[in-house]
Amino acid sequence: MEVSAPKILILYASYGEGHVQAARAIMDSLRRLGRCEVQLLDLMAESHPWLNGLTKFVYMQSFKTIPQLYGWIYNITREMQAKSAFGHVLHSFGMRQLAVTLKKEQPDLVIHTFPQLALPALRRKMGMNLPIVNVVTDFDLHGRWLHPDIDRYYVATEDIQQEAVQRGIPNERIIATGIPIHASFYNLSADVAPVQEQIIPPLQADTTTLLIMAGAYGVLSGMLDICRHLSQLPQLRLLIVCGRNQQLKAELDALYADHPDIYTYGFVDYVPALMQASNLVITKPGGITLSESIASGLPILAFKPVPGQELNNALYLQQKGAARIARTTEELIQHCIDLISTPTLADEMKQAIGLLRKPHPADQIAEDILHQLVDKGPSVRTN
Repeated sequence: MEVSAPKILILYASYGEGHVQAARAIMDSLRRLGRCEVQLLDLMAESHPWLNGLTKFVYMQSFKTIPQLYGWIYNITREMQAKSAFGHVLHSFGMRQLAVTLKKEQPDLVIHTFPQLALPALRRKMGMNLPIVNVVTDFDLHGRWLHPDIDRYYVATEDIQQEAVQRGIPNERIIATGIPIHASFYNLSADVAPVQEQIIPPLQADTTTLLIMAGAYGVLSGMLDICRHLSQLPQLRLLIVCGRNQQLKAELDALYADHPDIYTYGFVDYVPALMQASNLVITKPGGITLSESIASGLPILAFKPVPGQELNNALYLQQKGAARIARTTEELIQHCIDLISTPTLADEMKQAIGLLRKPHPADQIAEDILHQLVDKGPSVRTN
């Protein structure tokens, strides 16, 4: 017999990119810091592929066409209880597929980066002694994340930690690590300099660089109007990430092909380099992108946040002084002008961002999980 490497299963969902990015960041840290096997599973996609496709479509369309309805549903269910009738229904999806996976893979610990919590009930049903942890990927705490049978929570801030305690979770189960993002956001500037030289020409003196993140699917609204206004401001360089929206990139390329200070990008894997080359960021306020901006020390302009977790994320960071919310193009342009023309305003936001910045959240989570497994004792398997 030999002591085997611990096996860790990470459950995520592909509603947007944030949950899978968090899962991959944790996976990378676990593999780098400990001798362990890590498997990712999109539980909804594997267990209910047709329903997963339908709900993803509805989710994306609700952001575009009926955001107020999405926000209303999000907010009226925000205080839901895990063991309520509604909670029971939400957490029942994927149970059969998860049972098959557990029997096959026999993990030593399971991580959620999306609140599809079929596992607590399944653990009781199967009589398993299997640690379960939740990684909350927003600066807002929806009741879907909270369950009395979760063994550990990793959250963005101490404020969320306190709220979870007020809502019945023991304080010793919660750690304010920050939201896990890729380790490259914490590298020294020298590590990304070669990439910057390839993708961004040298910056002229007295020029401000503004990064616009349209989201993984390029759904930030009013992009053409925003760029039309910003392109007229002096001493301003625009870096525009269009994500997978090829039509948006093609339209911007056609409009600004001859503009010396506008650069467009599709779906890229060098966001850390773009952020380190920038002074400000305009973005959808998803938890991952906000955390990347905070790690990069960038003042944040949240444009037309969708009611629900995005608006709540933006409101939290605005209250902390790290972000400004703009609900119209005119308001957004004025925020840009204010921050560019009055450096002290941007400096104040950077100071607020510094108070929110957490060092290497994914590593903190990985280290704590590995410590839990050591305390539990290594599993023993026969060959």
